[in-house]
Amino acid sequence: MKTVAFVPLRLNSKRVVGKNLLPLGNHALCWYVFRNLLNAQAFDRVYAFCSDESVMPHIPEGVEFLKRDVVLDGDFIKGLQIYRAFCEIVHADIYALAHATSPFIYPKTYEKAVNAVQSGQHDSALSVEQKKTFCWFKGEPLNYSLTDVPRTQDLEPVMVETSGFFVFGRDILVKHNRRIGFNPLLQEVSPLEALDIDNPEDLELGRALVPTFMHSLHAGDNNA
Repeated sequence: MKTVAFVPLRLNSKRVVGKNLLPLGNHALCWYVFRNLLNAQAFDRVYAFCSDESVMPHIPEGVEFLKRDVVLDGDFIKGLQIYRAFCEIVHADIYALAHATSPFIYPKTYEKAVNAVQSGQHDSALSVEQKKTFCWFKGEPLNYSLTDVPRTQDLEPVMVETSGFFVFGRDILVKHNRRIGFNPLLQEVSPLEALDIDNPEDLELGRALVPTFMHSLHAGDNNA
């Protein structure tokens, strides 16, 4: 099965200006997701999908730059429009959508998610973080009863999507206009992997965590 990974990038982010090219450790933020995808034994090709060629010096060798229409950088463009545009250009059996704002996903985590879809066990996979705490939704307890409050260790965990990655077969997106299929694998990630760089505080935290992440990779961590 032809399996490709792609990272949509835009350089006109509003909340943190120029976020994807800001320094994180010794590299730009976007460098990390590409490095991790390249080191995963899962992909035939890895693409940067961006309208601005100035990103090219900041991506590792081995990543293919694919220029997209600048229209897709608009503030009111939805993610699915970008993903469909990529799939119209690059034909594959399985796609992995990853985001530069999740720099600490271990290569092995990508591999687990892709293997689950390639094997046919699942039609898609997504990164989630388990939250085993007392949760509320729309003014009501979500995972416990007010009349029978359990011990924390007995709580039903809540799975929260992260922006890390989505893996899906071509038909899931092209025919059903979804990035999550009908039988998805909820691939749990660690709190480090779940970090999403969305604001200046996240960026500062990410900078503090780079040594921890890089050390775990070099030390041959089982999760790496």
